[in-house]
Amino acid sequence: MSTQIAGTRVAVVGTGTMAEAVLAGALASGLEPADVVATARREARGAELARTYGVATTADNAAAVADARVVLVGVKPKDVAAVLDEIGPALPADAVVVSVAVGLPLSLYARHLPDGQPVVRTMPNTPAQVGAGVTAVVPGPTTAEPDVALVEALLAGTGQTLRITEKEIDAFGALAGSGPAYVFYVVDAMAEAGVLMGLTREVARNLAVQTVLGSGRLLAETGEHPAILREKVSSPGGTTIQALKRLDDGGVRAAFLTALEAARDRSAELGRELG
Repeated sequence: MSTQIAGTRVAVVGTGTMAEAVLAGALASGLEPADVVATARREARGAELARTYGVATTADNAAAVADARVVLVGVKPKDVAAVLDEIGPALPADAVVVSVAVGLPLSLYARHLPDGQPVVRTMPNTPAQVGAGVTAVVPGPTTAEPDVALVEALLAGTGQTLRITEKEIDAFGALAGSGPAYVFYVVDAMAEAGVLMGLTREVARNLAVQTVLGSGRLLAETGEHPAILREKVSSPGGTTIQALKRLDDGGVRAAFLTALEAARDRSAELGRELG
């Protein structure tokens, strides 16, 4: 439990998937439910959040932020500007506004919030829902180090945090933000191949999932370069080297490069459109 976040008042304005993951992580890090208020437009959604996390809920965004130390903005990107205009007059001067919206630059927050309001732009990925994510943290120009450290402490329960610059966030999103989808794609392909080779669908899926899970753990715990670990599995003239040759013949490595570049470019494009 982090003493740094004890007693910190947190408002979660709009509790979408990623904002809910951050909320769950903050509670896992030691934030008390009594110190949280979450907003939801639908009464049923508010009741669900209260039941699941024990937090207070309201439909009034401005009231929610009035005494908050940290304000997590979790609405859809297209709605962020309007929400900032709504809550801006009610924000305490020292409240740190935390963004989880994809594509929105810090400059947009500066235009819609009071001058000097601390802002931290973040980008979690979906494994944050199970405490195994990685979140980019981009401090705004008026955000002091203690404020950034407080946000990182709140995010600790979601997994790792990585402080980067705003110019790096499109690349981060292409690799880590979208990355879980690539892994799910590979797992699905491996499982389907297993079915084609005669395994039951359940067995094939379990084998693919555990193989990816174990391989990731091996990478993390040994610290070895993935190429070294790959070579340890690839005996000369063996089965694995034949499979890897087919992947190379199919241009898989090059396809990953172009895929990530496409994701990066689309992220930059969204930033221009929305920001």
